Amino acid sequence: MLKIHFSPEDILRTRVAPGADPLWELTLSMHVLQVRRQDPLTSGWRRGVSRELRRHVGKEQLRLLFALNPGWGYFPDFLTPHDSVQGLEAGLDAVRSTPVPLLHRDLTRVIAENPLPSSAAALARGEPEMLRHLTESMEQYRALALSPYWPHIQAAVEADRTRRARALLDRGVEGLLASLRPMARWEAGVLEIHGYPNSRELHLDGRGLLLVPSFFCASIPVALLDPALPPVLVYPVDRLGGLAPAPGEGGATGSGREALAALLGRTRAAVLAATDEGCTTGEVARRLGISPAAASQHATVLRNAGLLVSHRDRNTVLHTLTPLGRAILDA
Repeated sequence: MLKIHFSPEDILRTRVAPGADPLWELTLSMHVLQVRRQDPLTSGWRRGVSRELRRHVGKEQLRLLFALNPGWGYFPDFLTPHDSVQGLEAGLDAVRSTPVPLLHRDLTRVIAENPLPSSAAALARGEPEMLRHLTESMEQYRALALSPYWPHIQAAVEADRTRRARALLDRGVEGLLASLRPMARWEAGVLEIHGYPNSRELHLDGRGLLLVPSFFCASIPVALLDPALPPVLVYPVDRLGGLAPAPGEGGATGSGREALAALLGRTRAAVLAATDEGCTTGEVARRLGISPAAASQHATVLRNAGLLVSHRDRNTVLHTLTPLGRAILDA
């Protein structure tokens, strides 16, 4: 079990990451790619990415990167720097600037569980060329494994952020932390993550906690091993039906909403549009001037068609667009 201890100051400084974190998604997706678990939401992605990697990237080019992310056990903290919350380039710059003592420490931990190629010795010494090679490998992998699917990953993360924002507005930061159930339990100033691979206690000491919603995180949230690093908790989001490559450009016209109304019916199209940024059943009913029962019925039809995802929180149901729903609305 992982126990994260909060002071009142920590509660004030707790926040949710502004979007999908590029380096956390990169690292965790490599774990998903290597673990032979039957998951219908990622199995098609795994097959497609494995094929593309064999076709376009030589094994040696990514050998070190895959060795650092073995799919199980420890993986280096330095691959997911706090700077990546500002975007891919900021994150890669931070990886290239990792201090030598941190490189040596993290790689020593990795090699205790899994063998590393000989090139890891140069990385442990902080040789700039090897650090550049590592970040170039990360960019190569991301271009093939994540970039074609990034709009779907972002949509899933944004849907979760909408859900957490709702909890924060309704019940404050403690409500936000309580909304992480059942994967975490908030009680008396402590956030408990059951099923964590080892028993740990993390004291935030006034630094607060960055919550990072992640598409590729497995069922159990993840924290950095080094307690001195800025505290983060990466947790899984609803994958909204799995992954498909982003649709190509084109197709949007000025009469798009009219065409959507003709396809779905005007009320149902209006319900879809109302959930663009997240909307409860009651809010849909008030915005469109329809009964809550009618709003619920329309939302159910759209959800069954894969256009909406709904999350119940106590007495309310929050509806957000799936990637397919957003693509239809935008087109």
